[in-house]
Amino acid sequence: MASTAKQGPGKAQKKGRSSTGRVTPSGKGAAGSGSIQSNRYTPPIDRSQKVSPRWFGILIIAMFALGVLVVILNYAGLLPGGVNNAWLIAAIGAIFVGLLLATRYH
Repeated sequence: MASTAKQGPGKAQKKGRSSTGRVTPSGKGAAGSGSIQSNRYTPPIDRSQKVSPRWFGILIIAMFALGVLVVILNYAGLLPGGVNNAWLIAAIGAIFVGLLLATRYH
């Protein structure tokens, strides 16, 4: 059967279907074929274990807000000790704690 695909430089075929057919062998050993099944059973996680308490979400937002508030108050000079880099480190710490808590939120 003659190929209807146009050939490019070096006799490489341009986009389209090739006339040679399947290149990856089908069967159990082919990666991504979906036919490989595990012998282990993993039970589904109970819904009660997936739900975080309501205060957890509020704590995440509070840590983010505290960090932003400390940055703003530091640059305004309204915190004790005036403009100080220690306040900025504390603000970054609060935001970082908020991020860590957010990764554990369900």
